[in-house]
Amino acid sequence: MLILENISKSYAGRGKVLDELNLHIEKGESLAVTGPSGSGKSTLLNIAGLMDRPDSGKIKFQGNSILGYDSSEAAEYRNRNIGFVFQDHLLLNHLTVKENIMLPLLASPLSDDDYGIKEKYVDILLDKIRITNLKDKFPFQISGGEAQRVTLVRALVNRPSLLLADEPTGSLDQKNANLLGRLLREINEEYGIALLVVTHSEDLASMMRNHLRLSEGKLV
Repeated sequence: MLILENISKSYAGRGKVLDELNLHIEKGESLAVTGPSGSGKSTLLNIAGLMDRPDSGKIKFQGNSILGYDSSEAAEYRNRNIGFVFQDHLLLNHLTVKENIMLPLLASPLSDDDYGIKEKYVDILLDKIRITNLKDKFPFQISGGEAQRVTLVRALVNRPSLLLADEPTGSLDQKNANLLGRLLREINEEYGIALLVVTHSEDLASMMRNHLRLSEGKLV
């Protein structure tokens, strides 16, 4: 589904972070990438989501080259195909949980009927992730673990085919980290959404079907 071929990326002061890296992600796959701080895990994820551009290499999504997309095309690609979960939940405190979840729907015009369908899907996800009781609360009224589950629902609202998670359990205690890891796999298996997780956590990595390590700019 997603192919990264001979991807290289350098930064001033850091040198080469990714060195002709290759990565293939199949439909419905779950893959963890681990590595030390500064090894390029987040860079890899950002390039996969077209939030950053490589210095060289090729990226194909469902057989189509996507590196030539301009900023608006890249934004549309992300909105249609990619869900993101980050270490920080990035919820807006002046919006309720459900309003935060519905925000990605504003990126594209929707008819009232389509919006209603999406809203029903959100209610299904809220129940699936076990946070229905939080939908009318504000982010400052919920715990960190609950906030991460909210961001998971928000990432799924547009029915992405690929979910990218950057240290999603990094700010959670062990109990909530294990819960979020299980939920990620449940979503991956039940909905067939491919899952790419970059993490320091060996526990989270062990929950994925496949596990690669990023070392000296390459996946091994």
